[in-house]
Amino acid sequence: MTKYALIFLVTVLVTGSPSMAQKSNFMNKVTKSANSILGKPENTKMEPEPSCASDQATIAMDLGGKLQLDYRELSISILSDGRILAKSHGTEDYYVAKGGVTTGPFKPGDPQIAEFVPKDEDKKDDGFAEKFKQYISKSGDKYLITFAGKKYGPYARIDYFVVSKSKDKFAAMTTETVVTTEDQAKQMEEAMNNAKSDQERMDLAMQYAQQVQQTMAQGGGPESLQSKLVTNIPNASYDLLKSGGGTLNGDLKYDDILILAYDKIIDLQMRTVLTLTKEAIGSRNIFVNADNTKYAYYSSGKLTFNNNTSLTDMFTPSFVKADGKVYISYMYYSPKNNAIMQHKIQF
Repeated sequence: MTKYALIFLVTVLVTGSPSMAQKSNFMNKVTKSANSILGKPENTKMEPEPSCASDQATIAMDLGGKLQLDYRELSISILSDGRILAKSHGTEDYYVAKGGVTTGPFKPGDPQIAEFVPKDEDKKDDGFAEKFKQYISKSGDKYLITFAGKKYGPYARIDYFVVSKSKDKFAAMTTETVVTTEDQAKQMEEAMNNAKSDQERMDLAMQYAQQVQQTMAQGGGPESLQSKLVTNIPNASYDLLKSGGGTLNGDLKYDDILILAYDKIIDLQMRTVLTLTKEAIGSRNIFVNADNTKYAYYSSGKLTFNNNTSLTDMFTPSFVKADGKVYISYMYYSPKNNAIMQHKIQF
């Protein structure tokens, strides 16, 4: 409150009460002065709640309190255990929310977020073996898959690996034998570069050709060089030509692994589950219900269902399961609560 507003207040108290109009005008001036001193904006008109808001939604991430975060300056993602990870734009600050309580900031390498934001020096270029190390292990120069107590392999390469949201199914594209390892290829290249004559290079080429033949024979013949589907899903097969170049996907359905092709979704028995509308083609977030009767796709803040209904002004849709039922969970910003809200709809 400014010095003059304070003097006026004292004067009023001493000389008597002003009229209602004077009183109202005075209080407005005092409020504006106090807001100016406290650094608060004078115009605090509340933004409306988004169209996807629900009375049943719960607070997922409180943005007020000591942190005072601006939701427009955050990138939000959901962690595998249901927590929320938020990164502040233009900084290395991370925040974690669970049950509506937000903690942070954390820096990369902090134990609180190490599982999700590892230090740069800890990153390994070991493909799916590093990402799914709870299922994939290395035995010598080959890989083993262990899933639900059963072992698969060994494999020289694992080219693709997915697990269903329900964690009870997996599928991988594997190669039992490779003609040469990366180290062997480097040795061959170095030896050929150091060869002093064409005859020496020819001899080296013949030598490596014999090694390749021996590797193929020991590995089971030419078929062992082909990429094959390995999965615990019964009667599964994978035909790249029939799938139209589709890829394995464990996110399309909560309790299954499917193949996402250009304009359709196929199961691992090579049956077409759904044909996508042209608007859904290319969407990175597609959700298929349990009996394959409906699907939804997400793009630019809008979740559209195949019955032409939609939800807008939301983000980060994902599958969740609660009380034996599967839901699509989504988030939105609530100006009323100054919080990221989470709501789920049965799917």
